[in-house]
Amino acid sequence: MKVNARQQAKQAKLAAQLAEIGFALPGSLTVKAYRCGKQNCRCHGEPPQLHGPYAFWTRKADNKTVTRILNDEEVTNYQPMFDNARKIRDLVSQLQDLSLELVEPAAARPKPKATKATKATSTKTSRPQIRNGGQPLGVPQRPQN
Repeated sequence: MKVNARQQAKQAKLAAQLAEIGFALPGSLTVKAYRCGKQNCRCHGEPPQLHGPYAFWTRKADNKTVTRILNDEEVTNYQPMFDNARKIRDLVSQLQDLSLELVEPAAARPKPKATKATKATSTKTSRPQIRNGGQPLGVPQRPQN
């Protein structure tokens, strides 16, 4: 296997970027707002005023899915670690692609299909997507019950 100067430089750059990353949390952060089961509640009105937003941290631990609700302070404190985890995944993916260049010629490598999931992950921002009409993180204006 022959490594050219471009590949060696890219590997060194990726290694340096990985070395700069601090703590990282596994899993995902999701923000959701909900309707409850009470028919007379404001969340069923016109326009609906949903409960939340609530921030959920979901991860795998001992082959089980563990979900924890985070308060606004925890979201603020943990957000850099979620961002670091995303950077690590991106850098490792780039390193794997570079390694594939070494062992497989470009013509022999299968082209990745552009699926809906890969398009969504390639354009992610540093904040999680907001679902069900929730407020963005950092704007914790929760309506009073």
